[in-house]
Amino acid sequence: MRYAIIGCGRISPNHIAAALENGLDVVALCDIEEAKMDETIEKFNLSKKIKKYLDYKLMLENEKLELVAICTESGKHGKMALDCIEANANLIIEKPIALSLEEADLIIEKANKKNIKVSACHQNRFNKSVQKIREAVEANRFGKLMHATAHIRWNRGEDYYKQAPWRGTWEQDGGALMNQCIHNIDLLRWMMGDEITEVVGMTDNLIHGYIAAEDLGMALVKFSNGSYGIIEGTTNIYPRNLEETLYIFGEKGTVKAGGKSVNLIEEWQFADNLDNSDEVKQNYFENPPNVYGFGHKPLYKDVIEAIENDRQPYVTAIDGRNALELVLAIYKSAAEGKSIKLPLDKCSTIDFKGRFNR
Repeated sequence: MRYAIIGCGRISPNHIAAALENGLDVVALCDIEEAKMDETIEKFNLSKKIKKYLDYKLMLENEKLELVAICTESGKHGKMALDCIEANANLIIEKPIALSLEEADLIIEKANKKNIKVSACHQNRFNKSVQKIREAVEANRFGKLMHATAHIRWNRGEDYYKQAPWRGTWEQDGGALMNQCIHNIDLLRWMMGDEITEVVGMTDNLIHGYIAAEDLGMALVKFSNGSYGIIEGTTNIYPRNLEETLYIFGEKGTVKAGGKSVNLIEEWQFADNLDNSDEVKQNYFENPPNVYGFGHKPLYKDVIEAIENDRQPYVTAIDGRNALELVLAIYKSAAEGKSIKLPLDKCSTIDFKGRFNR
């Protein structure tokens, strides 16, 4: 399967490694900096025959690609995805799927029309711990779901933002919720039934005066099944990343996933006593080297199988839209000082430009 990647930055090694481990034919790389492509070729000992492109549209014209990964700054995801779909390339899009609901909806609509498979890269869904929790949700082991909480207590300093000037901008990124916290926000929504009726949020920029967007976000979410969600996301934790945790509380079950990227189970209690809590904690434990975890390889495997078997990927474009919608709803609630009813039809990070101008 002919594969290429657009964007050879910070997250790209996870994608290239997953592509190679799944036997994809890496035929082209695209980046606006040739040096980054050269580094990628050297790092992964790729063939010297691999094509390098500074212009992704030229790459799409020339290469007849079957699968493309989009790993550029977030604000370019939507337009690039639409161009890839037009070129009949299936897609893995790094989070967020886009920065506006209008672009996300166009991606879904055009991909459906052309039977193109699009997966939002929410790779933490493939964590062993997350898969075990999802199994319990689908088996109704929690009974009535009551509430869940997602905590993302991380640190990002000025050095991180200086590495890439698009970070923290409303035009190309958003803040802590959109960039760092969207994976756990995705898990919260997915586990609690996806359908949301109302969101109340607050956001602020407390100590990152050199970025335009938020470094702190809090939200209360009401789901249509009567359960609630609490989101706490920040990049202000001293002196380094502390934790990323997901709690789920049901009538008959309590679960806590934690670690660097919700990659281990720290609490596992169910009224049905179907499994041993200590054994679950031991067996569903991963220790990834960084917050990206081990989910890219199984996500790629699933997308390849989805293309080959003409089915939807495990993580769809609609899932990507759902995570985007929840972050934008928090932004909208915080900006307008009121609760926001879902679903949202139109909203973009650009709507909040100037929000924290001092």
